Amino acid sequence: MLQEIRVKPLRRYFDERGSFTELMRTDWKEILDEDKIVQANFSTSFPSIVRAWHRHSRGQIDYFLVLAGSLKICAYDDESQELYEVISSDKSLQIVKIPGQYWHGFKVVGNDTAYLIYFVNKHYDSKDPDEERRPWNDPSIIPKSINGRSDDERVGKIWDWFAAPHK
Repeated sequence: MLQEIRVKPLRRYFDERGSFTELMRTDWKEILDEDKIVQANFSTSFPSIVRAWHRHSRGQIDYFLVLAGSLKICAYDDESQELYEVISSDKSLQIVKIPGQYWHGFKVVGNDTAYLIYFVNKHYDSKDPDEERRPWNDPSIIPKSINGRSDDERVGKIWDWFAAPHK
């Protein structure tokens, strides 16, 4: 599987008033390693929207946290042709770490608008952004394995964000 991608479940504390959740802590070395978060961004996306593909060639790492709705988050490595896919939602809060060298993006799944907060380890520079882009339906993205499995029926085919999630 793709190295350095990590998923950290977050713990929600409930009581009669509601809930409390720590979203990011600098001492969470199991997800941050030695990275320092320097910026937090908020994005909304409507149902069925795909925001893909892009990567960061100068070392930006993204830490995705879905606050509302659900996202299918994917990362792809050109060299190994491995694809990592995770569903992240507000029902089970988690941080998904995506190292910038991987092509990555997401699709909103379900009928609700998705609210995404993402933390980064590099400041955004609008005059010289650390982003390379490909179209969301790029025909050159053909995974040899998905989440470490080569027996997935989607392996060896052009990646289809809209493929049915079941047989």
